[in-house]
Amino acid sequence: MKKLASLVAALLLALTAIPSAEAAFVIGGENGWQLSTDGIVDVFSVYQSTSPKPSGDRFTTFLSGSPDQFQNFGVKVGLLPSLIAFNIKAPTVNGVDSNVRVGIYPSIQNKNQDTRFEVNPNIDFREFYYTAKGTYGELLAGRALNLYQAKNILTDMTLLTAGVVPAPGTSTTLGHIGYGYLYTNFGPQIRYTTPDLNGVKVAFSVNEPYKISSDTAKTNTPRLETEISYATVLNGGTTLQAWASGLFETATRSKAAGVARPGEQNQSIGGAAGIEAGFGGVDLMASGYAGEGLGMISAQDGDAFGSSSTDAAGKERTHFGFLVQATYKLTPDIKIGANYGQNRQVESDDDKTKRGVGGSFSPMKKQEAAVGMVTYNFNKFTQFIVEYAYAQNTWHDRATQHSNSVAIGTMFYW
Repeated sequence: MKKLASLVAALLLALTAIPSAEAAFVIGGENGWQLSTDGIVDVFSVYQSTSPKPSGDRFTTFLSGSPDQFQNFGVKVGLLPSLIAFNIKAPTVNGVDSNVRVGIYPSIQNKNQDTRFEVNPNIDFREFYYTAKGTYGELLAGRALNLYQAKNILTDMTLLTAGVVPAPGTSTTLGHIGYGYLYTNFGPQIRYTTPDLNGVKVAFSVNEPYKISSDTAKTNTPRLETEISYATVLNGGTTLQAWASGLFETATRSKAAGVARPGEQNQSIGGAAGIEAGFGGVDLMASGYAGEGLGMISAQDGDAFGSSSTDAAGKERTHFGFLVQATYKLTPDIKIGANYGQNRQVESDDDKTKRGVGGSFSPMKKQEAAVGMVTYNFNKFTQFIVEYAYAQNTWHDRATQHSNSVAIGTMFYW
């Protein structure tokens, strides 16, 4: 359905902070001002069966921390929470179009799903920004999707499905977060994007810094991110897009007793790239990333997820990953797809010396997942999805954990 496709495209435009007047339902306006809204309701029933977490002190697993076989059924949002957004368009002045976007992303599941009187689903204000766009390009200021690895997640077919299903307690499913790319997150920033230069756009942002590791003491320099993208339509209707993005930040380590490399610097530096082509109902995509001090789940993990950005000696670990994907439209309303991805972490010198030593921490080596899905567009604004996902974690001591999950869901767009 063309309208459903345009709604999805509009959502992706909103997530990348490119306002689109066609993306929203206009509520009203006066004197050149306009108020509109767009959104999504998504609901998935999911079943997962996960093997026990291996014994010992090891890197966090999102699949299940239980020492026993874990099985669970839940009703929740997918990778993308539900969304209600409001867009305010100001009168055009001196050729400059100004817009404000407020995006509220609620989950539907309870934090403790087995408690009858639980009434606290998560409400996430992911977007709160304004843009000013003219012949000079576009300025964005506020809270929006970060640039680094943004297109890696936006081109993943599981963005609008479930993908890898984590243990209960998270606000969304994972898609391929941690299993093909890192979560870029939404954050406060000031960003400039060039005008469209024959299909090429360059964006640069100054962002609020994150803690690189649990031992970070100071975040007194900005995090810098950039993205270069290219999109075109070739003869015959073939669509093509390619992109590259980067991240850089430094942070000072704590001088507290027992901290390795006290007062010295850590850095996060990363690059990512991808390419996607669509022709005759077929869409092929490949993306990847590499860097150091990045982590295994989110770009810079700070205190969370076992602090995989650095090792016990305070040195940055090396990380890389990739995602490959193919989808095909059987009919205008039915699409099938499959993808496979990995996130990998190189064993550091300190990790190697401590491997096998009693009581030592075992870092993650590889997180991989494969997903197959079928989507059906019931009408212009309603979609149904059936999906299967297999995920496996492998630690550097060769211990493994795997998970199988099935998701059946629906999405309503406006």
